[in-house]
Amino acid sequence: MSVIYLLISVSIFVAIGFFIAFIVAVKSGQYDDDYTPSVRILFDDETKIISPNNNSPIEEKQV
Repeated sequence: MSVIYLLISVSIFVAIGFFIAFIVAVKSGQYDDDYTPSVRILFDDETKIISPNNNSPIEEKQV
């Protein structure tokens, strides 16, 4: 029974250690995405389709 208490306490300390490492990584900017916002403008979200009846373009959003 004492082994279970030992394993639970060790796993709690390991979980706290990983949580502290995660918080430090977030605070230091490890997960900041600097690349995607600069490339997002290159991708076109809308396409223009010319209807066969009249020559006015109809905008249609891509999914």
